[in-house]
Amino acid sequence: MSIAHGQRIVQGGEPLASARAAMILLHGRGASAEDIMTIAAEIQLPGWAYLAPQAAGSAWYPNPFTAPLERNEPYLSAALDMLSNLVQRVEATVPAQRVVLLGFSQGACLTLEWAARHARRYGAVAGLSGGLIGPDGTPRDYPGSFDGTPAFLGCSDVDPYIGKERVIEASEVFQRMGARATLRLYPGMAHTVSAEEIAEVRALVDLI
Repeated sequence: MSIAHGQRIVQGGEPLASARAAMILLHGRGASAEDIMTIAAEIQLPGWAYLAPQAAGSAWYPNPFTAPLERNEPYLSAALDMLSNLVQRVEATVPAQRVVLLGFSQGACLTLEWAARHARRYGAVAGLSGGLIGPDGTPRDYPGSFDGTPAFLGCSDVDPYIGKERVIEASEVFQRMGARATLRLYPGMAHTVSAEEIAEVRALVDLI
């Protein structure tokens, strides 16, 4: 473990200095960096570094992702800045084209929103049970292009926290911005990460 920009970072796999690729994993509300690292354990690959920051109080921002943006400030901006700093740190040794951004639930919302605001070619982006942040009808006129970045968005069709319409919206926005987006809605699934989703993410990272 290490502290970067005031954030505790749980690390696994190859040390970042010698890694050929890297994955940044963001946990959900009420969870921990150690929790999300169980996903890394299921897709562990030689030469990869895995980094999971820990949110203060186990939440990246206090209110639902569909709340007016100002209601999640200053926490949302601080979380977005944290991710910017972490990506910058990773890119000191691993190029963006071999960096995978992955999040679950609140971490997926943060991952998708940050990626949309900083669109370029990444190794892949995976949002597991998440959507873009802000209330319904928020303009999604992000600048930039994903330039063919593979993106995977998976969620239950009856998730109690993430409306499927918001997952569909995020997929459409990513597609419009030049990502090769794959959307999967799983009938009746609980608010969790499924084996099928792990397999989808594994298929993405195997190509990097």
